[in-house]
Amino acid sequence: MPDDHVLPGHPFPLGAHPEAGGVRFSVASSVADAVELCLIGEDGSERRRVELTERTFGIWHGLVPGITPGQRYGYRVHGPYEPSRGLRCNPAKLLVDPYARRISGTVGDPRAVLGYEGDPMGGRPSTIDSLGHVPLSVVTSPGGVDTGVKPETPFGETVIYELHVRGFTRLHPEVPEHQRGTYLGLAHPAVIDYLVRLGITAVELLPVHTIADEPSLRKRGMANYWGYSTLGFHAPHEAYASEPGREIAEFRTMVAALHAAGIEVILDVVFNHTCEGSVAGPTLSWRGFDAPAYYLHDRNGATVDLTGCGNTLNPGSLTVVRLVTDSLRYFANELGVDGFRFDLASALGRPRGGWFDQDSALLTAMTVDPTLAQCKLIAEPWDATADGYRVGGFAPQWTEWNDRFRDGVRDFWRGAVDVRDLAYRLSGSEDLYAANTRRPWASINFVTAHDGFTLRDLVSYNEKHNEANGERGRDGADFNRSWNCGVEGPTTDPEVLALRDRQARNLLATLLLATGTPMLTAGDERWRTQGGNNNPYCLDDETSWVSWEPSPQAEDLIAFTRKVIALRVGSPALRQPEFFDGRPSHSGTPDLVWFSPRGEPMTDHDWFDEKRRTLGMWLDGSTSLSRDRSGELIPDDSWLVILHAGDRPTEMTLPDAGFGELYVPVLDSGTPRGEPVDIRPVDAGKSVAVPARTLLVFRVPRTTR
Repeated sequence: MPDDHVLPGHPFPLGAHPEAGGVRFSVASSVADAVELCLIGEDGSERRRVELTERTFGIWHGLVPGITPGQRYGYRVHGPYEPSRGLRCNPAKLLVDPYARRISGTVGDPRAVLGYEGDPMGGRPSTIDSLGHVPLSVVTSPGGVDTGVKPETPFGETVIYELHVRGFTRLHPEVPEHQRGTYLGLAHPAVIDYLVRLGITAVELLPVHTIADEPSLRKRGMANYWGYSTLGFHAPHEAYASEPGREIAEFRTMVAALHAAGIEVILDVVFNHTCEGSVAGPTLSWRGFDAPAYYLHDRNGATVDLTGCGNTLNPGSLTVVRLVTDSLRYFANELGVDGFRFDLASALGRPRGGWFDQDSALLTAMTVDPTLAQCKLIAEPWDATADGYRVGGFAPQWTEWNDRFRDGVRDFWRGAVDVRDLAYRLSGSEDLYAANTRRPWASINFVTAHDGFTLRDLVSYNEKHNEANGERGRDGADFNRSWNCGVEGPTTDPEVLALRDRQARNLLATLLLATGTPMLTAGDERWRTQGGNNNPYCLDDETSWVSWEPSPQAEDLIAFTRKVIALRVGSPALRQPEFFDGRPSHSGTPDLVWFSPRGEPMTDHDWFDEKRRTLGMWLDGSTSLSRDRSGELIPDDSWLVILHAGDRPTEMTLPDAGFGELYVPVLDSGTPRGEPVDIRPVDAGKSVAVPARTLLVFRVPRTTR
């Protein structure tokens, strides 16, 4: 029955918003016959049901007087239950508000949250009340801690550091124990100082939206540690707060502390699927409100799976477009976030599950939004299907994770490929990004990420070792382009250990010196290992956490990483915002020249020599197109980078005096901290020894040109 005390209110914005002495509730469902708001008491019992009788634009809404922030609530939706049409309304299931800004609790009895009995496609609706077994939505107050001034670091100056909020500080000795693994842990001065000293300009946080673990993981006593199983797109995950219930305030405090240090915050967001899984999965929120409006379905009413996770959000649905853009604006405007990395982003451009369209409704809505257009937008340009692989295929405002860079660099340093592909990757992947007016920084370059081997494991294992995940080793990629340097896993052989160290430095230096936007994975510079596990998504333990224990190897690699980042930051020619085109520079030489070991420009024969493992990259800095914050061009010295992946030493003749008179050694990947063995300048035209598997960098000062 209608509640006489409920006022109509208005439909927008959706969610629960305190106003006029009460709270206005608003939730979308175009298929419901009735929607009941359930107010939950402190003891977990349902204290009151309020029917929302106003329906505008398919949105049910009402203002309930006397409600205050902190009130816990859920919804019950009455309507059709017709699985063959994808309709699964069931008032026995208490539903989480899709717009809840705080979500408290975890999933209980897995049977209680199933919306069906027997066959999910042909059975009857379940009559088990899910109250007490489903997380609750919580009304929140607006405002809070000031998140500070956004750094607005240009992409050309950006160095991204991918990390997990919990795993990064869980073992940090300087963070108070109750703050380890939390938003406040990441805000701790010792942690921020570490990031600043390393040279990081942006942290990319693995998912922090509220997470609900998959039933299969819960059955094994595990959790979705990575967090790619979203329950609430507006609510920061409660478990990452040092004090449950303060997750919004602590999240804002974290953002403010990072902003004060000049570090941007990028969120990894999962708008391609939800924690509800396939039709056999639980009914926790969206499925119970209006499954066809949220999910792609086939003609029989089953969910379409483009994600490998059981369901796919429908990017052509107005309801989904609104949900995604509202969530992004909330985190950008009210929580201070600077950018977003979109998991399996190709799925967001496949309305009705068809071919990818870079101008699809959802992708376009994000890029034309006045707020979101000013954020960093990073696509993971693939999904779980072959049709979804779209590296280089997103619209101009997007940057992309470039797995072609990852694969090419890994292959080069393990001696598996020649130099042709490497040249494309070093110079900004023009073959992928130039055609649609994008800049080199559209390529988010990486050699490792959360998904796959760590840097240490990349040079220590040929095979994955995922037994601890409980999936009999069937999970994770089988082909990692890794090389164990002669021994699988741990060893005491000093030659193998030295080679692994050198290979790690080669990979790091190539990443940081290449044109594009570099992304490091947290802990790689600390020599972190996962024991050869390339998919520890469910391991919330030392396997996944960053170790802060000091060691000589870690200290050396940290120093090396700082050195190369500083080299990149101080050298505009290494991070130019335009693709190279052979244009003459002020010095009379082209902006980019590739050299053979003879010290001569590469010929067609050189490029197609499949045994070639040595490449010299000349970058002329006299006409660097990098600009300072005022827009003025920044002149630079010129640079010669020599990459030699051969297993035997070689010699490289330095380009003749037409390119410069003196070559100053700057970096040597053959030493633990990158310091050149001999710092004396070398005359043009002279040969230098290049040890096996080594990267060298020389600076050519402008005064010698």
